[in-house]
Formats: sequence, structure tokens, C-alpha cells
Amino acid sequence: MTSSPASSRSPQVFTRIFQEFFRSEKFSGFLLIACTLISMGIANSGIGPAYLDFWEQSVGPLSISHWINEGLMAIFFLLVGLEIEREIYIGELSTFRHAALAIIAAIGGMAVPALIHFMLNGGTATASGAGIPMATDIAFALGVLSLAGKSVPPAIKVFLAALAIIDDLGAILVIALFYTSQLAWIYLVGALSIFGILFYLGKKGMMYLPIYLVGGVVMWFCLYRSGVHATISGVLLAFAIPFGKGTHASLSEKLQQFLQPIVAYGIIPLFALANTGMLIGQELAPTLVSLNSLGIMLGLFAGKPIGVFLFSYVAAQLKWAALPSGVQWKHILAAGMLAGIGFTMSIFITLLAFPDASTVISSKVAILLASFFSAIVGLFSFQLMGSARNA
Repeated sequence: MTSSPASSRSPQVFTRIFQEFFRSEKFSGFLLIACTLISMGIANSGIGPAYLDFWEQSVGPLSISHWINEGLMAIFFLLVGLEIEREIYIGELSTFRHAALAIIAAIGGMAVPALIHFMLNGGTATASGAGIPMATDIAFALGVLSLAGKSVPPAIKVFLAALAIIDDLGAILVIALFYTSQLAWIYLVGALSIFGILFYLGKKGMMYLPIYLVGGVVMWFCLYRSGVHATISGVLLAFAIPFGKGTHASLSEKLQQFLQPIVAYGIIPLFALANTGMLIGQELAPTLVSLNSLGIMLGLFAGKPIGVFLFSYVAAQLKWAALPSGVQWKHILAAGMLAGIGFTMSIFITLLAFPDASTVISSKVAILLASFFSAIVGLFSFQLMGSARNA
């Protein structure tokens, strides 16, 4: 029997690392949901005040929540950077022809939500929240996508993963450019100098991992003191570590494989526990119809699928990109809906965007609601397609 184009491409598309990455992110998504529900439940119970106070306890110069958001999340960004690096070298982003659709879709999925928020909040105190609905949560989105089972074309899984990875890169750039406090240039130059040295060593084939890790810690400290968000050090470190040919001997792959379970089953759930414990009271309801909350919810729930679909369609009409084998436009629209699951990165940007607790809490609730409805509608859309195909 002659193999179809889709089946002949699948060994190349679904590489071993991607399959492991998908499984890791998938189960991480389920754990993320569970930790969020647990955190919100405890926060609104009798021990809620003690639970919330726990995260604000000081450990050295920072609180526990700050260590998680400033320190452990740098490891999360390191893993994201390693995944972006792999995709650029040997994955879906290795050639523009393969990457075009995901890149253009991701741009649309970031631009339209930000525009919606800005149209509602431009010139107000909450205008800085425009970056919040730009983000897609890889773990949550892939976890929900896995529930659709065989109704999902294999190429859509790769498309959504690549889109979310590019989306993360965009969010990283947004954080670096727009959510940076006053710069301390000496520390910034120091951080960039360390990156330059590590990058040079990587290009020269230095394969001793401790050098990169120690340099990464020093770079994190310099960025933290510079005013640039310290988590960016994780991405810089990822691109300094030599990728090689992407084989088992690759230092980049070894570190990625080591970090995946730590991030998926440790850091991301811990981030959810520390940042989703919110007191839900009657006074919260009016804030959900504020311009900021509406901008976040409309940006994620409506802006994401509109941006992903519209930009993809225009790119295809202009012959800049083409749909993968077995993928129809309805699949792109449903994938765009799942891209509206913002969660981790959206909450992270919220913490940078707003100084006051009330706006942070209402923004988090808006993110959770929009992500929940995006997940439900996106999953239902894929299952409906599967039912129609089997009818």
C-alpha cells in the first residue's frame, strides 16, 4: 500500500523529542488545572489567610512567591528557550517554508488580542495590561488538545505547539521591552557580557555544563539588579548552550530532557499554587466588567482565534504559507480557540503589569474565565469535527 503524504511525513514531524515534549506538557496541563482548583479552594476556606500569608514569608532577601516568580520561573524560561532553539535548528521553525504558517498565525494571535485590550484601555491606568491576552499556555493548551483524541489531525498538534512556542518568544520580547523598570546599565552590561562569553564558548564547542549553569546564575543576578526581569536570563542561557546536531550527545538536549519533568511536575504547579490563591468575594463581580477585565477576556477568548485564523488565511491567500496535509480551516479556527488559554504566561505578565493587588486579582480571574471558556469551546469544536467525520 502506498503511504499517504501525511503518513510519510509523520516520522519527520513527530520526532522523539517532540513526542516526549507533548506528553510532558499534556500531563503538566492536567496537574496545572488541579493545582489551580486546590489553590483557589484553600484560599477561600477557613485557612485562606494563613495560606496566602505563607507565600509572602521572607526567605533571605525575597519572599517565597518572589523566589518562585523571579527564580524558579527562570528555569521555566530556560526550558522554553531550549525548545525554541531545537525548533529553530531541526524542528518546525528550521525553514521558513515549514514555519511560515505557525509564525504568521502566532503574530496574529498576539497582535489582535493586544489591539482589543488597547482599544478598551488606551490612555487609562490599565493600558499596561495589553500584553496579558497575548500569551498562550503551552501545557494547558496541549493538555486540553489531548482530550480531543483522534479527532485532531496530527499536524494540528505540531501547529499548536509551534504557535505556542513562537507566542512564548513574543511574550519574552514583550516582557523585555515593555515591562522593564528603570535600567541599571552597569548590571545590564555585565549580564550581556556574561551571555556573550557563554555564547562564544558554546560556538567553540565547550561541553562542560557547570560553566554554563554558574554563568547563568551570575547572569540572573545581574539582570535582577539591572531592572530587566531576571527570568530573561533563562532564555539567554538556552541560546548560549551548544545545540550540536540535536542528538543524545547534545548538551542542549540533555539539559532539556532533564528539565522537562522538573518544570512540568514541579515549577509550573508551584507557580499555580503561589499565584492563583485568590479570595473570591462579592466585591470582585463589578471588577469583571471593568475595561481591563473585558479587554483580557475578549482578547483571549475572541482575539486569539480571530487573529490566528485571519492572519493564517491571508498568508495562505498570498501564497506565503500553506495548510499542512490533512488540516482544514476549521481545524485552524479550533486551534486558535485553544490558543486563547493564556494562564501561566498571562498571569506572569499580570504580575509585572499592575502594582495594586485588586487589579492583579481581577485580572487573574479574567484570565481564568477566558482560559476556561476557550478550552471548553476549543475542545467541543474538535470533538464535533470528530463526530461529524464518524457519522
